[in-house]
Amino acid sequence: MSGARLTKWVIAVPMAALALATIYPLVFTANVAMKTRREYVLDRFSLFDSLHWENIAKAWTSVGMSRYFLNSVIVVACSVALLLLLGSMAGFALGRLRFRGSSALFVGILAALFIPFQVIMVPLARMMAGTGLIDTYPGLVLAYVAQFLPFTIFLFTSFYATVPPEIIDAARIDGNTVYGVYWRIMLPMGAPALLSVGVLDALFCWNDVLISLLMMPSAEHRTLMVGVTSLRGQYSDDIPTFASGVLIAAIPVLVVYFFLQRQIADGVTAGSTKG
Repeated sequence: MSGARLTKWVIAVPMAALALATIYPLVFTANVAMKTRREYVLDRFSLFDSLHWENIAKAWTSVGMSRYFLNSVIVVACSVALLLLLGSMAGFALGRLRFRGSSALFVGILAALFIPFQVIMVPLARMMAGTGLIDTYPGLVLAYVAQFLPFTIFLFTSFYATVPPEIIDAARIDGNTVYGVYWRIMLPMGAPALLSVGVLDALFCWNDVLISLLMMPSAEHRTLMVGVTSLRGQYSDDIPTFASGVLIAAIPVLVVYFFLQRQIADGVTAGSTKG
């Protein structure tokens, strides 16, 4: 075997094993969701005998998954819109405008990326409780924005730093103010970054459990992921129903990954290179 082929096999085998390890939990969950409780108890690893869609219907209707799904859609949509607006404006200012303290501000934003949420969760909860934002949509949206804004600003700053300064100079000569340059020139040019960063932020917010559990303690305002965790205690003896809830929560993420995997990859690597 030639050295090139051997290198390919050395890379391909671990990657294939990693892919199987990633796919297997999803396949196992889908298989369990299609079983009856009796089939699961008799042999949890065997294939289902027939498709039992009633498990998904039960998880969707009997425990309020439809309401949790709507809560997640509302919160994620508002959070991503606010993150993209604030992140793109801050990224443009830090990446292309030079003002006193901009470098120190950018370093401070980078430092915020290394602060775990567990460190700030108690002060955040007290502040939100003091302002009456606990168990409200605006409270959870603001918590998501506070948590994920440094990452969003970092990616937008890295993107806008690659834009040639001549474009901004030409726009200013044409009479555009700084706000005009951002709105008419930089924002349309940043459409690829908006899509990539928006997808990543949406996935972060959708998959979150800890922040949502802290900010939305009541059952009525739970997000989908928190609702799925509550299924485990409510249906501890009905694993197919619990697996159906997990599958419902995973389907939107899988759809996003399937159709926007290129944009997700571009967003992950947006800050790794500089032209």
